Amino acid sequence: MKVVLQRVTSAQVSIDDQIVGQIQAGYVLLVGVADGDTATDIAYLVRKISQLRVFEDDQGRMNLSIQAIDGAILSISQFTLFAETKKGNRPSFTKAGEPAFARTMYAQFNAALREVGLPVETGEFGADMAVSLVNDGPVTILFDTNDK
Repeated sequence: MKVVLQRVTSAQVSIDDQIVGQIQAGYVLLVGVADGDTATDIAYLVRKISQLRVFEDDQGRMNLSIQAIDGAILSISQFTLFAETKKGNRPSFTKAGEPAFARTMYAQFNAALREVGLPVETGEFGADMAVSLVNDGPVTILFDTNDK
């Protein structure tokens, strides 16, 4: 799995001009799934994301977790994280998970985040979505379960 995490002050996702998910302070997660991903990958990501300390404390240091600031997550499925761009100018997405498998893993990932007490809003898997956010910092971090 690959996850791009962005610390935000606010974010929302819309489908056909209708807001389907919205948060204030927290993370926007762009989530990509490959066919070889497992429940172990989900557990690893949930632990890393929920315990990541990138919010500022009273001294201005990145020392607080999302839970410490009562933040929320906006999770967006993103198969294009697996784009291969080495050849030509048109990306290939063959390393992205098959849609049925990826949909299940994405749902399990979001459920696991909720199980640790994080509020999670989502887009719609496979939909054409418009995501808007105010990136705070900016702080953007890439997680890849192949690099754990």
